[in-house]
Amino acid sequence: MLAAGQALAAGIDLSKPYGDKYGCINRNGQKVYADKMLLLTDKELITAASACTFSDSQTQADGSLVVTAKCEADGEEGQPPAKFTIKRSAKNAKKLVIADEDGTVYGEVSRCR
Repeated sequence: MLAAGQALAAGIDLSKPYGDKYGCINRNGQKVYADKMLLLTDKELITAASACTFSDSQTQADGSLVVTAKCEADGEEGQPPAKFTIKRSAKNAKKLVIADEDGTVYGEVSRCR
């Protein structure tokens, strides 16, 4: 049981939301329009153009998190499942980097205050 607790401590904790400036401002609903916005919670990833709801997550050996999500983009329906990798930033361990299956980085997010 102790080993599982240590693995979780080394992993990524999404119990509190992470976001960029506009993601954190809008975490409780759209308050400010922003063409660039990134908000990450334990249940979803929200950008200015799409909302992805997580259906599964797996912690990897390196501590990163791979999540499977169903995304809805503005004006589109029936999106196939997508996978995202969430890992600590190499530049700042307090920040997280979000990338899609192709390795395209969505951006870095910090814990919302």
